[in-house]
Amino acid sequence: MLAAPVVMLDFETTGLSPDMGDRITEVAALRIADGRIVERYVSLVNCHVRIPPFITSLTGITQAMVDGAPPATEVVPRLLEFIGGDTLAAHNASFDEKFLRAEGGRLGLAPGHGGTVCSLKLSRRVFPQLGSYKLGVLSGRLGIPFRGTAHRAEADAEVAAELLLHIGRHLASSYGIARVDTPLLLSVNKLAAAKVHAFLQKHAAAA
Repeated sequence: MLAAPVVMLDFETTGLSPDMGDRITEVAALRIADGRIVERYVSLVNCHVRIPPFITSLTGITQAMVDGAPPATEVVPRLLEFIGGDTLAAHNASFDEKFLRAEGGRLGLAPGHGGTVCSLKLSRRVFPQLGSYKLGVLSGRLGIPFRGTAHRAEADAEVAAELLLHIGRHLASSYGIARVDTPLLLSVNKLAAAKVHAFLQKHAAAA
């Protein structure tokens, strides 16, 4: 399952929009291969910006922590090199991908990942009966242990990675799909929820 590498990404940021000047404060990138986490890149990031008090209250990341962290000019190139051409994944992927592109763009660098899987969208399509798809709620409902502190990049990325693997195992057992790979997840991501069940049945029959 998921033999080809997938990199689960999570950013902590100063706000919601890089277009409004918000920046990253912490990153975690976890490489998943052969059904497990095999490698990780984790760092606080100094973007030389003020950390709003509400962000410190939410994440525990303080001004002093980022002031003493490696600069974005060091972290972002290393992050892009770590991701390489692997498939990218994130929970609410549009958020993390737009920050990845914005931070890379500031340095004249473009991400080279091969497609993006959103574990939030996948969860909505594969588990349509759940009322909330927030990472903390999902992990509790699905029996995925939440190690570490919520709203810190590594802890969130680790739970999201385990969620992605859980989804893969669920598809394999529920539909008899022998090989759950990234092209399948990318296809499910793009479907309307009402079409997912029939698509997976057809995929299993054709395999």
